[in-house]
Amino acid sequence: MQTAVFLSGLLFSLSLIVAIGAQNAYVLRQGARRTHVGTVVLICAASDVALIAAGVAGVGAVVIHRPGLLVIVRDLGAALLVAYGVLAARRALGGAQASLAAGDTGRTRRGAAAAAFGFTWLNPAVYLDTLVLLGTVASAHPHARWWFAAGAAAASVAWFIGLGFGARLLTPLLRSPQAWRLLDIFVAVVMTITALRTLSL
Repeated sequence: MQTAVFLSGLLFSLSLIVAIGAQNAYVLRQGARRTHVGTVVLICAASDVALIAAGVAGVGAVVIHRPGLLVIVRDLGAALLVAYGVLAARRALGGAQASLAAGDTGRTRRGAAAAAFGFTWLNPAVYLDTLVLLGTVASAHPHARWWFAAGAAAASVAWFIGLGFGARLLTPLLRSPQAWRLLDIFVAVVMTITALRTLSL
């Protein structure tokens, strides 16, 4: 019973997190650059675990009754996504050397940490996914909901570790400046699409 609920939480969490979004694109880029990967992975994974625990504990009900909070988070998150998307587009359009230099907030540990926090906590979708949706599904297992939470948390931690540290496998493909430009174009597109989706929430 407990193992089944754990696996249910794990698979459900993976179904929510695997989709390419702003947070995953950022982790992927930092991992490919091998820049402050541990810091970024730790922040993203720990934040997800905290949100999953809050959702299973029932905090989602508070979010539902405070729509104004989501509006504020939505607007701030959209602004962050647009700003980072513009930076990625400037790197890509500024020439191969500019893209390879990667002059953005991810170059310093503090900047990388701030961006990771922003892409996580200023994303209104993450509150709907973890606090509301995941919390609701977990409530279907009243006597084993924390096993469901454990499975969901394990999936999140494994995903970010795999994405962040596994991204270095892309290094052979990113030896040319042109490849970095393509990656920056990909990041810019993901950030822009996510910003538009965020504003539609």
